[in-house]
Amino acid sequence: MRGKLPATQYRQVLMGLLLLRYVSDAFDQRYRELVAEGEGFEEDRDAYEEKNIFFVPKEARWETIAARAHKPDNGATIDGAMRAIERENDSLKGVLPKFYASTDINKEMLGEVIDLFTNDLSLGDVEANRDLLGRTYEYCIQQFAEYEGKRGGEYYTPESIVRILVEVLRPEEGMRIYDPCCGSGGMFAQSMKFIALHGGNRGAVSVFGQEANPDTWKMAKINMALRGIEADFGMGSEDTLQHDIHPGEQMDRIFANPPFNQKDWGAAKVADDPRWKYGLPPNGNANYAWIEHMVSHLKPTGRIGLVLANGALTSATGGEDKIRAALVEDDIVEGIVALPPQLFYSVTIPVTLWFFNRAKERPGKTLFINATAMGHMVDRTHRTFDDDDIAKIADAFEAFRRGKNLKEAGFAAVATTKEIAEKKYKLTPGLYAGGKIAEEDTEPFKAKMTRLTGELKGLFAESARLEKLVRKNLKAIGWEV
Repeated sequence: MRGKLPATQYRQVLMGLLLLRYVSDAFDQRYRELVAEGEGFEEDRDAYEEKNIFFVPKEARWETIAARAHKPDNGATIDGAMRAIERENDSLKGVLPKFYASTDINKEMLGEVIDLFTNDLSLGDVEANRDLLGRTYEYCIQQFAEYEGKRGGEYYTPESIVRILVEVLRPEEGMRIYDPCCGSGGMFAQSMKFIALHGGNRGAVSVFGQEANPDTWKMAKINMALRGIEADFGMGSEDTLQHDIHPGEQMDRIFANPPFNQKDWGAAKVADDPRWKYGLPPNGNANYAWIEHMVSHLKPTGRIGLVLANGALTSATGGEDKIRAALVEDDIVEGIVALPPQLFYSVTIPVTLWFFNRAKERPGKTLFINATAMGHMVDRTHRTFDDDDIAKIADAFEAFRRGKNLKEAGFAAVATTKEIAEKKYKLTPGLYAGGKIAEEDTEPFKAKMTRLTGELKGLFAESARLEKLVRKNLKAIGWEV
């Protein structure tokens, strides 16, 4: 499809078909079980819902899609199947793509894609292979994010970064997990994987999310459906800072990769909101609005892990320094991890991981990690962390929580609240752990060009002065240039 359709559109084509094949196979497997039982419940919706399986009417089953793969109306058949599934399953209403009948999609090509899903995709035991299916979906999201570049960054956080957040926060079964800007749901998927790997029941977790982009909201819903994860994402896409759809809800673990340095986020409209306990964040940058929003949803024993641009470590614009100081003095900042650049598909700027903990094991102390020299390049433009890198960072947090006073020059250090205050509440890990940290360039373009051209003008003037002086001195000794 590449070259024949925009990436965004063929992403929706493929992911819609993947979900359609999954729900149909899961239904067929349960259908056969019910037929074998011989009690006549194979068309009873309740018999599927009790097993957390979507009910699929006959016109939406894959055998119907496959049989019409090379008919002129194959697109209309798929659109009808999507509508039928939405009609029978409330949690999928308004989520599934329904544009396969569009003249933009070549029906011969679509038939060939249906054949691929029919002949080359065998799910076997659907429940046993649910994790494989989820990883397939996540892989597709990653590939599309890379191809779409900046647009892809809106819905995909690189897996290695998500793994660091999850392995430091260590979610457990029975917890309430929240992402206020959830993208395609990668934080939830990785959390469930972590819980399962550590012997927990990933089904015994409450998932809450919110997403402002309608297309991305649908991707998250599909991602959760494929993984069998029940999630409350609201009735549709909503701007979290302007309209919190989970007011009053308190969470055990909060993960987020909010938009970097988001401008004009509407501070005046929500100026009286109780979320701004530490001060109203400036309208010119939403970094601290996201922090305060998350902290307002945190249980007394809860933890937060989020990604922010480096400017938030030292910024003083609009009172951000006062908010940062208040957060430190409230003793909820557990750790800061500086990351290298080139980790994201959308931006190349260096970023930082912030960790908050309402029940710190080490009151009055904060862990600083400089990981800017870690990771490796996977190609000319993108970097990632391997398992050892992730383990080193996660293990440092565990050692810190157990009482170890980490001190490794250029990597880790523990600082007291008093020491942070002495550095004017700047949270740059290099100030405490040593090593160089790439500073984010936050200077406005116009101001920078004015400054640089002024400096250049001064250099030209100095060059002319020196040239005149050299000519004068040469002439004094009888030489002309």
